[in-house]
Amino acid sequence: MIAYFDASALVKRHVDERGSREAIEFASRAEVVATSLISRAEVAAALAKAVRAKILEDDEARQAQRAFATQWPDIARIPITEALASRAETLAWEYGLRGHDAVQLGSAVMFQESLGTAVRLATFDKQLWDAARRAGLEPWPDKAPQ
Repeated sequence: MIAYFDASALVKRHVDERGSREAIEFASRAEVVATSLISRAEVAAALAKAVRAKILEDDEARQAQRAFATQWPDIARIPITEALASRAETLAWEYGLRGHDAVQLGSAVMFQESLGTAVRLATFDKQLWDAARRAGLEPWPDKAPQ
């Protein structure tokens, strides 16, 4: 199975929260885990936001960031190209997505097209989960996030 992780799913691999255990198990079953290059900034932003919101302590978030950075070389990264930006632009309009979510969906769709095989998009964002299904991807988890 080929898995594409958006930033919300990547964070769960490094922060103990609801869905973390399942995300780790899902990644371990995948032949390949891929993500958009933009996820590197999105994960850092999510961890920093968690510190500001007092959900995580600073040292806990920085430890998660270091763990993510250590894992980064093992993740297949989809580059941000003009073709991807164009696809994301179309998907943003078609599915009413935020910018980064449109880039994540576009990356996963283009990755699936380039491989010629099914890609499962791991996300804990309901809007992206729904858009992935409508765009012909198989979203994970099997049940839409709340």
